[in-house]
This record gives sequence, C-alpha cells and structure tokens, in this order.
Amino acid sequence: MDSSLTGAASSSSHSALSLSDLSDPRNRLAVALDFPAAQPALDFVDRLDGACRWLKVGMELYYAAGNSLLETLRARGFSIFLDLKLHDIPNTVAGAVRSVARSGASLLTIHAGGGEAMIRAAAEAAATPGAPQLLAVTVLTSMDAGQLHGIGVGDTPAQQVLRLARLAAQAGGERMGMVCSAEEVGLLRAELGPTTTLVVPGIRPAGAALGDQRRVATPATAIASGATMLVVGRPITQAADPAAAARTILEEISGAIAR
Repeated sequence: MDSSLTGAASSSSHSALSLSDLSDPRNRLAVALDFPAAQPALDFVDRLDGACRWLKVGMELYYAAGNSLLETLRARGFSIFLDLKLHDIPNTVAGAVRSVARSGASLLTIHAGGGEAMIRAAAEAAATPGAPQLLAVTVLTSMDAGQLHGIGVGDTPAQQVLRLARLAAQAGGERMGMVCSAEEVGLLRAELGPTTTLVVPGIRPAGAALGDQRRVATPATAIASGATMLVVGRPITQAADPAAAARTILEEISGAIAR
C-alpha cells in the first residue's frame, strides 16, 4: 500500500477520491486531457463513460480553461492531477503552489531541475491543509541521452533521473513524489522505498505509436517495475472508442497487480 498517496488524498479537503486502495486499477491510471479548450475536453470526458477516476490537466488546457474547468471535473466525481511543471525562482513557485491549493487539484508537478531551494519552498507551501501533493518531474520522457547532452548533461537519463530524485526527496520531504519514465521507475523504487509516489508517463500499449515520446513502456511493465500511477494520453484520447481503450489498459494494470 502506498501510504504517501493515501496521505495526499486524506490531507486535501478537495480530493474527490481516495487512493488508499491501490489494488483497484482505476486508482492507478490518470488520463491526460490534452485538449486546447474546455468544451472538447468535457466532450471527451463524456466519451470515457466512467472508465477512469483521475484526469490529468496540463498547461495547454489549464491556461485556456482555468480553475472553472477543474471545478466542473471535480463536480463530476474526478480527482485532478494538475501538470504545470512549475519551474521558477523559489518565491514565485511557492506562490503558485499556494494559488493552486485553491483549485481543488490533488496532485501538482514541479520541475526537480529548479534546484533545492525551489523544491523546499514549494514543499513548504504545500504543507498547508487542502494543498495538493507535489510530484517532482525528473527527466521528461521525450528526452533521450542525445537531447540531454545537447543541454550540457553528460550523464545517461537514468543517472540524471536518480540525481534529481535524490535532490527532490531530500529537499521536499517524505510526501514528495516523483515523475519518471518506466525505464527508471525500478531504480527509483529501490532507491526511495515502497511508500514514495512514482508517476510514470510515456505509457504506450503494445503496438501503439510512440509520437514524441522516447523512453516508453507498456502499462504492465511499468506497474511491475514499481509505478504507483500511470499517465496515458493519446492511446486513449485518439482512440475511436476511448472508454474501451481505457478499459483495455485497466485490464493490463489489473493483471500486473495480480502478479
């Protein structure tokens, strides 16, 4: 049982759902609402037909629709993963976390690359009742070794992920979760222990197109490697039958949990 996720749900007065039972695959999947405006996102949610409990709202949609969309989604019974990847000076990020605490989101991302002072400031701002649990993004799943080298990082993605995760865990405290690819989730699970929230994007069912992702895995592989929650976007949002696509992934998650 992942107690850090349980704590995130119970500590937030806004949380619509509990993650205390991670044996339920619906608590292990967040569907990414990668849409440019509220109405197409809501139309898509209707097509999900209740197949999921968690929805991830990223920068594009949040900047277009704001907190009113989050309120609508929460009123429909969903929990919100707000993926803003905050990265700025410590005071600005702390202020943003305090603002987001009023949105009703249960999870919120920051960039681990913002450094120790920024992470610490964000964690302090998230220590108040109603604030979301923070997730530190390590290395984006769209980046490979070549792209890291292009920005001056000579280490492999796995080495950089581990470095940033250690930094975030030290600066952010025990409730700080991590976002990493499935290639590193086993490494982080071994390093950070059984109660750290590890969220894995870049999930692609067998045979699905990679798009702009580089470090990817199937749902079963990611769960078996130690992921707490998976984030899936295009394989569901671009499916002819999104509800069926989501349920297929849930079945794969369920099989991995059972093993």
